[in-house]
Amino acid sequence: MTAKEIRQAYLKFFESKQHHIVASAPIVVKNDPTLMFTNAGMNQFKDLFLGEAPIKFPRVADTQRCLRVSGKHNDLEEVGIDTYHHTMFEMLGNWSFGDYFKKEAIAWSWELLTEVYKIPKDKLYVSIFEGDEKEGLPRDTEAYELWKQYVPEDRIILGNKKDNFWEMGDTGPCGPCSEIHVDCRPDEERKAVMGKSLVNADHPQVIEIWNNVFMQFNRLKDGSLQPLPAQHVDTGMGFERLVRVLQGKSSNYDTDVFQPLIQFIAAKAGIQYGADEKTDIAMRVMADHIRAISFVIADGQLPSNNKAGYVVRRILRRAVRYAYTFLNLKDPFLNGLIPVLAEQFKGVFDELFIQQDFVQKVVLEEEVSFLRTLATGIQRFDNYIKKQADFLMSENAIEPEKSFEDPWVHSILKDQMIISGEFAFELQDTYGFPIDLTELMAREKRWSVDMDEYNKALLKQKERSRAATAVDTGDWILVNPDLEVEFVGYDDVEAETEIIKYRKVSAKGKDQYQIVLSKTPFYAESGGQVGDTGRLEDHSRLFFVEITDTRKENGVIVHYADTLPEDLEGQFWAVIDEKKRLLSQDNHTATHLLHAALKKVLGSHVSQKGSLVNPDYLRFDFSHFAKVTDEELARIEHLVNQKVRENIPLKEQRYVPYDQAISSGVTALFGEKYGDLVRIITFDDHYSKELCGGTHVQATGQIGYFKITSESAVAAGVRRIEAITADKAEAFVLDQNKELNELRTLLKGNKDLSSAVAALIEENNKLKKDAEKAVLEQSANLKHEIVHHLKTINGINLIATHVDLPNADAVKNLAFAVKDLVDDLFLVFTTLIDDKPGITVMLSESLVKDKGLNASNIVRELAKDIQGGGGGQPFYATAGGKNKNGLSTVLHKAEALISK
Repeated sequence: MTAKEIRQAYLKFFESKQHHIVASAPIVVKNDPTLMFTNAGMNQFKDLFLGEAPIKFPRVADTQRCLRVSGKHNDLEEVGIDTYHHTMFEMLGNWSFGDYFKKEAIAWSWELLTEVYKIPKDKLYVSIFEGDEKEGLPRDTEAYELWKQYVPEDRIILGNKKDNFWEMGDTGPCGPCSEIHVDCRPDEERKAVMGKSLVNADHPQVIEIWNNVFMQFNRLKDGSLQPLPAQHVDTGMGFERLVRVLQGKSSNYDTDVFQPLIQFIAAKAGIQYGADEKTDIAMRVMADHIRAISFVIADGQLPSNNKAGYVVRRILRRAVRYAYTFLNLKDPFLNGLIPVLAEQFKGVFDELFIQQDFVQKVVLEEEVSFLRTLATGIQRFDNYIKKQADFLMSENAIEPEKSFEDPWVHSILKDQMIISGEFAFELQDTYGFPIDLTELMAREKRWSVDMDEYNKALLKQKERSRAATAVDTGDWILVNPDLEVEFVGYDDVEAETEIIKYRKVSAKGKDQYQIVLSKTPFYAESGGQVGDTGRLEDHSRLFFVEITDTRKENGVIVHYADTLPEDLEGQFWAVIDEKKRLLSQDNHTATHLLHAALKKVLGSHVSQKGSLVNPDYLRFDFSHFAKVTDEELARIEHLVNQKVRENIPLKEQRYVPYDQAISSGVTALFGEKYGDLVRIITFDDHYSKELCGGTHVQATGQIGYFKITSESAVAAGVRRIEAITADKAEAFVLDQNKELNELRTLLKGNKDLSSAVAALIEENNKLKKDAEKAVLEQSANLKHEIVHHLKTINGINLIATHVDLPNADAVKNLAFAVKDLVDDLFLVFTTLIDDKPGITVMLSESLVKDKGLNASNIVRELAKDIQGGGGGQPFYATAGGKNKNGLSTVLHKAEALISK
């Protein structure tokens, strides 16, 4: 079976068991502060496990794109080294939300593996949770008894809490699990050593293939376990491992999931895969990493220097580093893999195929940038080695004519040839140069890196980072647990409500409270629109608590406040700040009008890549591969304002089936997770029609006026427009008009401002030239006067004097003019230009060559008296400083230097 057939067989099987097939959630997580990336198939169903969202389908199956490169689930350093770890992988999953439980999950997993996929039963082992006395958790006897129906008891393994109790993190849904392992060793090896002894022993051919998690508990902050409202099944089967087993391969990388990529790399590098372990690892790393990089970018996360963007950049740079070091690919190459990958996933995850050009350009720019970084790092490394080598030679009194590469020299210095861990960390932290490449280059030169020192520096940085981002989140305290959350903010600006639950959150020494309300008009930050602020008033409306922000967490609307109401069980009024909401709506609707205008003016390739909508301004990122010209910006701005003046009424459609919405031609955004029912926002059926959960104006005329304030680049293929609307746009126009009137007044009412300003510029340039000519004449006349200050000391003609000239160029011209008049010249000028002290030193070539004088060294010494510094060439140097009172001392010191 091919990989595509294996995937399809899985989904078809569970569809036959009445499971609803859902799409993969984006790999980038947006509404869960505990996660940056989807790292398990259950992530998108977390709110269902916690009972915080209604269950539409009690049985669900999917294939979910996952990423594991940070936090508890971090496989990055194993990727490419072994045969089965990956950064991005597919997790085939089937789910039951309060419907079936262990009996069906176990029966169906066995049926699929042995009857549909035909895996020999004697190659399979299962494990169940042995219990944990400290936690008060008994052995999972139910799972044990169920498995006895399918496998001999000697193939049922008791697993400890580490292996057979699944937890997503320190807190959250969890429960005992039952794993299925497959023994892929040859028959002779299986006969010689029982596979049971190799389960969970990191044997590359005895691997876990499927995990049935029985969600029964919620882990609280204090470590205790709280029963979930209902029992659920959460299963996950690693797709890449399954393909390996069914295709009879000893490595995931030998399957048709990875081989098209690996063979492409091998052909381009001119190196056969399988010829050498080092080059094999490099190819595996590249084939794996390009998958993660591509899908994360396709889901809307661009490489950057922080958070999720930094993770993408780190993965990309690891791949480039392997290609550079082991495959001798010194030019950008990784981006060339994207068309191969996009074709592989066509019909499975089409978002990559559709955005292939965009993703390829982003990766290309990152490669170019990092290759420059590598070149810089290598240069700094080489300079460090040379400096250290010179120091060691000197410290050990080894003759300078000896070569550092001499075996005799090396035998003496080998124990001292250690690269500072601080330097290695600086290379990585400041210049992005990987530590493993520093180690590799050090070994090639027979040096070593002080890794203890490096790790200490790394630990310090991590501790600083943790301290800066540490958040202490308490458990939810239930007030009215039987109530459900209802959002009414599309229609109402206030609502009568009750508190469902709350918790305390501490960060950076500040305490806050998060509050969940039964009915709320507060829009939670999402889709680029900031969360509402406002008040939670008591029922008498005499007392209130300020709501400072509103966000979503696992689908639940959470209100932020610095204090809590006194009577938590009372009735309240939730009231939004209506003025801020209206301004945010102006800007949000303007982004829709802008998006449509960009498509019309620049082309249909334009796609939204991010946005920010708040009461003050809007920011809109979009895919486009060239700077937007002034003429194009003018057309875009005009088109948006035309739609504003048309006062197009809002057409809102709620609860539209997703497939129906898409077939109607609506614009959907990549990287967004849409439900089965969606909301369509339309401003003119033939202009702007998008899926959107945000709030909008009732008619476009409410926007008033739209003004673009800037256009810039964000990344390769991504541009950014910032704009203002309504009050802010009006204020901008008034300010511009005021400035024009003031300018007109200064120009004595001249109506043709452009001509008047051009004439002023021309006149100013003429005056500048006249002034420069006068200064040159002044310095030319001054040179003969300066010569009268000449003193001859020890055969050197000294001129040390203060000169009063308007700029540094005039001083320089005077110095060179005097040099042409006087032989064996030692000239020192002091200056005070714009109240800043300066020194100029000029030496004749004869003094530099015959007497070993150096103007750069001399000026640095003299600059100490004006609290400054400088430098230059051996015959000419300058310095600046802060202390003008030291200028007279400089002249005396200059004479003293040659009087010795």
